[in-house]
Amino acid sequence: MANGKMVQMLIHTDVVKYLEFKSVDGSFVVKAKAVHKVPATDMEALSSPLMGFFQKRKARSFFIFVQDYNVEDQRTWQGFDLKRTRMRDVFAHFGLDEGTTDFIGHCLALQQTEDYLDKAAFPTVMAIKMYSESMLRFGGGSPYIYPLYGLGELPQAFARLSAVYGGTYMLNKPDATVVFDAAGKACGVSAGGETVRAPLVVGDPSYFPGKCTLVGRAIRAICLLNHPIPNTGDAASAQIIIPNKQLGRKGDVYIFSCNFTHSVVGKGKWVAFVSTSIETSNPVAELAPGLALLGPIEYQFTQESDIFWPNADGSADGCFISRGYDETSHFEGLTADVLSLYKRITGTPLVLSDGPAAAAHGTA
Repeated sequence: MANGKMVQMLIHTDVVKYLEFKSVDGSFVVKAKAVHKVPATDMEALSSPLMGFFQKRKARSFFIFVQDYNVEDQRTWQGFDLKRTRMRDVFAHFGLDEGTTDFIGHCLALQQTEDYLDKAAFPTVMAIKMYSESMLRFGGGSPYIYPLYGLGELPQAFARLSAVYGGTYMLNKPDATVVFDAAGKACGVSAGGETVRAPLVVGDPSYFPGKCTLVGRAIRAICLLNHPIPNTGDAASAQIIIPNKQLGRKGDVYIFSCNFTHSVVGKGKWVAFVSTSIETSNPVAELAPGLALLGPIEYQFTQESDIFWPNADGSADGCFISRGYDETSHFEGLTADVLSLYKRITGTPLVLSDGPAAAAHGTA
């Protein structure tokens, strides 16, 4: 998200000095097997084929409410206390039907399940507001930005900044294991006959067997194409979400594609990622609705992975463990986990700053 926590984090840490981003050209949703642009403003709502005439006007009123909402100004609340009112009741107040709430909840607020409907509306409304603000931030056709040369640039950028502050990277250590003292507290990492001592250890669940719980599984396909995804207006890059209700599933299906304009493939080629949660004994078939949107596929690589969450916050044993990477392609959950890790390690929340650097490092 161009105005999301991850971008703010990259700006706050100054990692943006080592990164370049480019806007993603389009944000789309699937309804009745057809691909549609996601409307994010009151004016887009009036022209969207996702809704009928009367529903468009109701959606427009809802979007105006979200755009004008200011938690510090009760005059913009329209009588709602969003920290107490359910999201379901807010939707009902504006007369939004199930089809409209479906794409708003899953494609603008990026909710993964229907649980949000019976929770306080404030986080969902703020997520929708962030979506529309992200649309405006860099003037692209979607709220998303993607790093030039791919996601591998993110760890490389942090490595460069770490080196500036004296950090050391030990690469090619596949046998790395966490070392514990007599009291059972993490005190370092051992690899290749070397042991590095530390007061705490931060890592993903694979380094901490027995300290995490399996909460789900995900499946991802990486596909190489020689054409843009059909029905996206020949977009050089696109994000598509198939909401779970469209497929009779618990989880959504996510599709992301980009081409040489993001410097990830050669000219005339596209790379597409399709991912979802595993809910059946035939995971590959669960990707089928997303793969069907891609058109002819030149090469396809599929991977299944377990999703683990830590059993404890790390304060007792010095093991600060991240959550496993889930099936989403927008990184909102991952960013929240990083912020949680920071608070667990330091005891205080990371206060993010935002400023002129955002514009300087936004698009290539």
